[in-house]
Amino acid sequence: MAQIPSKEQIMEWVADHPDANSKRDIAKAFGIKGAERIELKRLLKELEGEGHLERRRRHYLDAERLPPVTVLELLPPDGSGDLFARPLEWHGDGPMPRIHYVPRDSDPALGRGDRFLGRLVEVQGEDYQYQARLIRRITAAPHRITGIFRKEAEGGRIVPIDKGQDREWRVRPDATLGAQNGELVQAEQAGPKGRLGLPMARIIDRLGDPSAPRAVSLIAIHQHGIPDDFPDAVIAEAEGAKPATMKGREDLRDLPLVTIDPSDARDHDDAVAAFVEEDGGATIWVAIADVAHYVTPGSALDREAWLRGNSTYFPDRVVPMLPEALSADLCSLHEGVDRPVIAVRMRLDAQGNKIGHNFHRGMMNSRASLSYEQAQAAADGKPDAQTEPLMDSVIRPLWHAYGLLKEARARRQPLDLDLPERRIELTPDGRVKSVNFRERFDAHKLIEEFMVLANVAAAEELTRRQRPLLFRVHEEPSLAKIDALREVAQASGFTLAKGQVLHTSHLNRLLAQSEGTDFDELINISTLRSMTQAYYHPENFGHFGLALKSYAHFTSPIRRYSDLIVHRALISGHGWGGGSKGGDGLSPQDLERLSETATHISETERRSMAAERDTTDRYLAAFLADRVGTEMTGRISGVQKFGAFVKLDETGADGLLPIRAIGQEYFHFDPDAQMLVGSDTGLEIGIGQRVTVRLAEAIPMTGGLTLDLLELDGQPLPRGPQKGRRGRSPRPMSTKSRLAEIKRATKRRRKK
Repeated sequence: MAQIPSKEQIMEWVADHPDANSKRDIAKAFGIKGAERIELKRLLKELEGEGHLERRRRHYLDAERLPPVTVLELLPPDGSGDLFARPLEWHGDGPMPRIHYVPRDSDPALGRGDRFLGRLVEVQGEDYQYQARLIRRITAAPHRITGIFRKEAEGGRIVPIDKGQDREWRVRPDATLGAQNGELVQAEQAGPKGRLGLPMARIIDRLGDPSAPRAVSLIAIHQHGIPDDFPDAVIAEAEGAKPATMKGREDLRDLPLVTIDPSDARDHDDAVAAFVEEDGGATIWVAIADVAHYVTPGSALDREAWLRGNSTYFPDRVVPMLPEALSADLCSLHEGVDRPVIAVRMRLDAQGNKIGHNFHRGMMNSRASLSYEQAQAAADGKPDAQTEPLMDSVIRPLWHAYGLLKEARARRQPLDLDLPERRIELTPDGRVKSVNFRERFDAHKLIEEFMVLANVAAAEELTRRQRPLLFRVHEEPSLAKIDALREVAQASGFTLAKGQVLHTSHLNRLLAQSEGTDFDELINISTLRSMTQAYYHPENFGHFGLALKSYAHFTSPIRRYSDLIVHRALISGHGWGGGSKGGDGLSPQDLERLSETATHISETERRSMAAERDTTDRYLAAFLADRVGTEMTGRISGVQKFGAFVKLDETGADGLLPIRAIGQEYFHFDPDAQMLVGSDTGLEIGIGQRVTVRLAEAIPMTGGLTLDLLELDGQPLPRGPQKGRRGRSPRPMSTKSRLAEIKRATKRRRKK
């Protein structure tokens, strides 16, 4: 009679024989026959119930291990350019194992999200658990959906929350992942259309209650694929970092450096100081946290920072580029604490021109952590207990230097946009408490001018030393966009000259014409929309908006990978070297993939901007949801053939006036004049006109706002029989139709 194996023996055998692990294989291995198989079956069921084994068809697998052949999904390259994959199925209690994909030269190219059948080999002593080789590619990356799951008798359906999608998806009963009715889920396309002609999807992640606190930003994080959890190796590396020493550093601790940030700032990555010179000029110091000392090329921290590209900011949270142990501690220039920095000393003449600069790798100690409000109050002659002792050594010299920079700026004529920044204040439970516009002080502008000058110095320094770097590039706008801006200006009663090489000074004259008028915000926004999007590139194409020939990002390495590259270039260029793990300048790999890095971080920046914008839209819709039916004022900010967009005065939110909700006649769209023209009355609706509207619908889940037009330029709309395209009265628009129109309209507008 064979001895029945223990549970531990069974688990060990299953792990060692992944290709032969059916009940029959296990019985044969332990010599179990006849009635003894009943006891073996009982043990296997217990192991399955305890989660130690998983039964797939007639085979048992160790739930904490992956089978030698499994279906994988390719992830984006990490900071070193290495490729990793995730298993499509993982049933273990521990974290999902990390799989390093190693392609052969003969393998077809795979992209992010592609599925493939891979052969796995366990590895030891690495920061990953398996190595994978391609057997065959299965499918390209499937379409993904984020939405609300609606449970039904057979499976359910998903209602997308993306304004750009207006079709629902069906989910089979075996593809729900246990999602509950009303739960926020992430799903992917799962085959052809099912019944009712709807496409099929399978749920791959359950995101919880969409109405829960912090769900709004969580939706954007998942919708845009922003990494929000740090791998264990990255956390361990950050928490294991030690404070920098004075080795290889200049002692800058006697400089009167201070940080000036928002009152709720958690990290401080830049500090400033100034000295008044006898000739009326000034010397400015800008000291930036030496992040490169801690985030060295090829480290786990570096790979994760490259992957993220930048930090992403939401009203309720920050998804940081670096773990908190660095971003909020070792790399944060806290008051009264020694911190390593890379600093630039810049000399200004009496007209505010930079006549020299030099860079230093040193150790500083902040005299004070000031808020913008504190610094401004002190400059206005109302210092508090903290700023009173700093008036002569810090505040007055800083404002003297700022006065010089303002003179230089006026001569340079960078684009002078004045766009109020919205501030969404939340209650402790994550609800919108208020929507206001942030006050903007000279203290804000002072820090901006100091940072711009430091960024210019970094670009010039590395160009002079012929060191590779990433420039911040902003090319001039296209003729088509400038023509569109000119039409907006003319519709608002202003002029933008034609037939000359465009300079920022021409745009500034337009902005000056609108300043103080009802069209001020509209012209500022329209000018911003006419601009090309800035990006990163190894070659220098100048910065149109700032009217600068050479510009690079140097001042925020805690939250931008581009700045970290510039810091490494400065370290290499000056031969500073050193660092917590050896060389911390530009590595050969950094140089090899400089173009790839530029493209990647330009894309992650746009991804963050889109996620932040979507989150703001949803918060604004949530704030206004209780005010449906309320009359509001605003201004027409855009016109298309499907309707008009209105920027509301109180919140700055954008709402849609669908074409069928404007007046009681048919409207023609005149694309040249950017107008909607009534077929019966000749009523013209164009950009810049004042309107009174009624909020018809606010949908927090999508961020969509629908409006009804009541008054145009203070006059009620003409009334009469409501006509359709062929003279028939159209049917009232249902809520579902209205929602679909919002989604389609917003999608078209963003494509433009």
